[in-house]
Amino acid sequence: MKLFLALVFPVAMICLGACSSGSPPESRATKPNIVLIMADDLGMETIGAYGGTSYQTPNIDRLARTGIRFTRGYAQPLCTPTRLQLMTGKYNARNWKAFGILDPSERTFGHMMSEAGYKTLISGKWQLYSYNPPDFEPEWRGKGMHPKDAGFDEYFLWHALHTEDKGSRYADPVILDNGELLEAKGDYGPDLYTARIIDFIERNAGEPFFVYYPMALTHGPFNPTPHSEVWEAGDRLVSDDEKYFPGMVEYMDAVVGRIVGKLDELGLRENTLVIFFSDNGSPWTVYSEMNGERVKGGKGEMNERGTRVPLIANWPGTVPAGKVLDDLIDSSDFYPTIAELAGVDISQEGVIDGRSFLPQLRGEPGPPREWVFFHHDPTPGWSKKGRGLDRWAEDHDYKLFEDGRFFTVSRDSLSETEIAPDDMTPEMKAAAERLRKVLDSIPNPGPMVAPGTPGY
Repeated sequence: MKLFLALVFPVAMICLGACSSGSPPESRATKPNIVLIMADDLGMETIGAYGGTSYQTPNIDRLARTGIRFTRGYAQPLCTPTRLQLMTGKYNARNWKAFGILDPSERTFGHMMSEAGYKTLISGKWQLYSYNPPDFEPEWRGKGMHPKDAGFDEYFLWHALHTEDKGSRYADPVILDNGELLEAKGDYGPDLYTARIIDFIERNAGEPFFVYYPMALTHGPFNPTPHSEVWEAGDRLVSDDEKYFPGMVEYMDAVVGRIVGKLDELGLRENTLVIFFSDNGSPWTVYSEMNGERVKGGKGEMNERGTRVPLIANWPGTVPAGKVLDDLIDSSDFYPTIAELAGVDISQEGVIDGRSFLPQLRGEPGPPREWVFFHHDPTPGWSKKGRGLDRWAEDHDYKLFEDGRFFTVSRDSLSETEIAPDDMTPEMKAAAERLRKVLDSIPNPGPMVAPGTPGY
């Protein structure tokens, strides 16, 4: 029997109804559930709700239509930087070690939510421990945070150990299931990550829960999905080919639909906040159509195509339906937002760079950001040689890099234009001065170095 089936049926036999720990009924009303879904390498231009026309994304579009769609949600240009900020509420300037590494001393929202009385699960992609293979910067082997120490009650993760042990994230994946390494022959990774989430929700439907789903889709390699004819023919690990990207986007949307459908089936939607986000822009080899423009994927690039990503929040009865906001939201803002929703006081946790956007989710003005900040250092890390540290800040209309490069930013598209110093208007010069103060206010530790060297 496939692992997918083994995950679901035993639970059904153990718990035929909504499982409960005996918590008083009022706890369901005072502690809403949270399901945070983060796609991997998915730009704004891929989603129909943002004007994307190259792919069908009906489930995510429905979340946007019946919830809030943010047009200025920002991530870092690559996955590890975004994941660190998302999970800790801190800029990378304060906690960066290396690509694929999460400092084991960090407090994550897994710790926070478990301590707040939530049942917690992370299912999907980890890639925050021992990222490098044996022959590349071996000093980072065995470094980072093991998922067992990340604060979650349960974890079900691909790429949780050494790079060479990770296997495929798609067909026949290798998964660390609460400490047990599973080789899921004949299965498709995203089906398994989603099945574990559905299983977890069914088992904890009577208690407040927090689910974090860092997806594998739509990151390369571009392989067939179970909805493709090639998959049915048995050729599931064919060569990397962009022609499979559309199917991957649409399968990603389908698994989002499965999770939301289960919440509907269990009557949990009005007590559950669902957030959809992405860790960075689409792969740079992919082109998509958005609002009549051909958009090149911006993954890894320090521009709007690399950092401005889809952000959609849905919570029937609480989040206003059909609202579109251009408030600036940063990946560090999720930690304090989740804390406020759970009633957790984080004022004694030290520096938290994020700002809660819970008021906006409730239809209130809130205290919107005036700027977002980026400290982007993808090194050290396997395949990241040749890259370096970049820092910049931006508001709704302008962007300033630490080296002085200045850009205007479009509100209506993912474009930006560099402006030479001699061409700057008084308004631009004033904006550059404001953004320079932002850059100067946030410590710059410089590029990270390997363990055992001065400055580590």
